[in-house]
Amino acid sequence: MNEAAAAGEEALARGAGGAMLYDASCLHHPDTAVFDPAHWQAQGALETTRGGRGTVAFVRASQDRRWVLRHYRRGGLIAHLSDDLYVWTGADRTRSFREWRLLRQLRAWGLPVPTPVAARYQRAGLFYRADLITAELPVRRTLTQALQQASLPTETWHAIGQCVGSLQARGVQHADLNAHNLLVGASNDIYVLDFDRGRIRARGAWERAVLARLQRSLRKVTTDLPAGRFTEAHWQALLAGAGAG
Repeated sequence: MNEAAAAGEEALARGAGGAMLYDASCLHHPDTAVFDPAHWQAQGALETTRGGRGTVAFVRASQDRRWVLRHYRRGGLIAHLSDDLYVWTGADRTRSFREWRLLRQLRAWGLPVPTPVAARYQRAGLFYRADLITAELPVRRTLTQALQQASLPTETWHAIGQCVGSLQARGVQHADLNAHNLLVGASNDIYVLDFDRGRIRARGAWERAVLARLQRSLRKVTTDLPAGRFTEAHWQALLAGAGAG
């Protein structure tokens, strides 16, 4: 794959049947092998993998850098026909390139999201496959996992709301905000994952729809948990933190 000139820290490398977008300060020698978990496993650097929609692998890129590899996969009924093929409409419209560039903007604004490292697409006729690499965040515990372990204090719910509010204040619409893509640290440090299909837009009624989706998710993941894991008081604390109370 031949390296092209970088614009700032954004660089583009093109190859047969695809292209790779990457941060030149994180990845000095672009090679599509970095998207393959088997490449890291062969070096003894593959730490863990997680299946499901959007299969992810955690790898040790160097002594002090850990990355998260994600292969884009479809959900719903269409996944039975093709679990990882998307219709080709142009390089800049690929899921991976759009998410990489969105994350880059959000990081520039200082928002609590992963740092994008590299993204790629591979053409397959009228379709393409896509992958994304981000730097691992200092927290791995999802909100779902935190709720499974114990009840969360009001301060944590307020911090979650503040995190969501910081995104919405910038007009960032998360396409699927739920309890699985919010990370909760021990010191109430909150991060947001998975900005596939996310976008920046004028503020409006969509903000309430995003919060409603999150509320449905919280109700769902706590259905079989002990009483009190998610209450109306918790939700109101979250809304107050988001400035939507």
